[in-house]
Amino acid sequence: MNVHAQTTRTPAEAALIDSFAGRVSELPGDAAVTVRRDEALELLKNGLPSRRVEAWHYTDLRRLLSSVPAFKPVSEAEPVAPLIERSAVLAVLGGAAVDRNTGIDGVTVSTVADRLIEGGMTDGLAAAEPHDAVGAINAAFVSDGYVIDIAEGANLDRAIELQNLHTGGQAHSRFSVKAAAGAKATIVERQAGDGEALVSSISDLDVADDAEVLWIVLQEQPDTASYLGRFSARLGKNAKLTLFVMNSGGKLVRQEVRVEAAGEGSEFRLRGVNLLAGEAHCDVTMVLDHIAPDTYSTETLRNVVTGRANGVFQGQIRVARDAQKTDAKMACNTLLLSDDGGFSAKPELEIFADDVACGHGATVTEIDGNHLFYLMARGIDEKTARGLLVKAFVAEVIEELDDEAVVEALEGKLDAWFVEHG
Repeated sequence: MNVHAQTTRTPAEAALIDSFAGRVSELPGDAAVTVRRDEALELLKNGLPSRRVEAWHYTDLRRLLSSVPAFKPVSEAEPVAPLIERSAVLAVLGGAAVDRNTGIDGVTVSTVADRLIEGGMTDGLAAAEPHDAVGAINAAFVSDGYVIDIAEGANLDRAIELQNLHTGGQAHSRFSVKAAAGAKATIVERQAGDGEALVSSISDLDVADDAEVLWIVLQEQPDTASYLGRFSARLGKNAKLTLFVMNSGGKLVRQEVRVEAAGEGSEFRLRGVNLLAGEAHCDVTMVLDHIAPDTYSTETLRNVVTGRANGVFQGQIRVARDAQKTDAKMACNTLLLSDDGGFSAKPELEIFADDVACGHGATVTEIDGNHLFYLMARGIDEKTARGLLVKAFVAEVIEELDDEAVVEALEGKLDAWFVEHG
């Protein structure tokens, strides 16, 4: 007789299952959506992924997600000032969308809750694979968010800022944006709050032929929050997408990026800044598929680690057989300011085409002593000199955005972080 030992659930796993039982009747959705939620719960019942799962090798979610807070009543959080002045703000407060209109011509908005009730988002709730913890948690608990359509040829004169805010507990949101052919837009995604929380957020972007989008993810959760996020995009012919990700908070952070360069001549740029302090654990995991020929991509991440923080970058570029003339480059550069912190980089290339230019690189270093001496010899105290060198290391990536208002706003966030942690 074979005896199979049953794995004991962790407190977090048990809390997720209990939360679903107490919450499912309040969540929006038709019968088909309810089926998808039940399927997601079954994945969670199998357990959260551990380091035995390759995609989670550096982020043992089963161990790191030590607790899951209970749901709270609708949050009393208030929208925050937008990153870029004059932006149209669409806020999700404690899991509930509170806005319906941007006031921008060529932009239509509906809520995720309405779409779930109408059954219009059923397919998007399916988890990508058996160990897709981000997809499963969000599918099981998502309550609201926004669906945005940008009209063909629209050139938005203002940014749209999507705010996902909370005051603790749990908050699970979703954003879906379609930029039609020839459209041009800037989208800012803010993830922030106050108090102990479990937050999940999934953003889906469709960039049609000849459209151009700048998408900024600004994650600044408190050091008592766990954040699980995913950004997914599909690029049409000659489409351009620049994704900028700044992680400057959170106790446990997993930010996934999944992009398909599906149209010939499409371009994707990822620029990332991870500012890690205290006991934070931050994991940025990217999978980029070059499917069509003559596509281009560059990915550059700059990481600053202090205290006992740990960071991870897993970047996989996959080039399909038909994606000839692909040009893809990836770099991950880390500055360690503490002997107790660490950063793991795992770049990967999977190439099936034979006419490509692909490469990757990763560096980990400390502040250059010669540079520090140079500044101090000119009357700058050591702390200020170190701060200048670190900020220069990071600001180089921010300045690549080539938008004065965006650069100024992000450098302000950078300065604020250094005031607290520098």
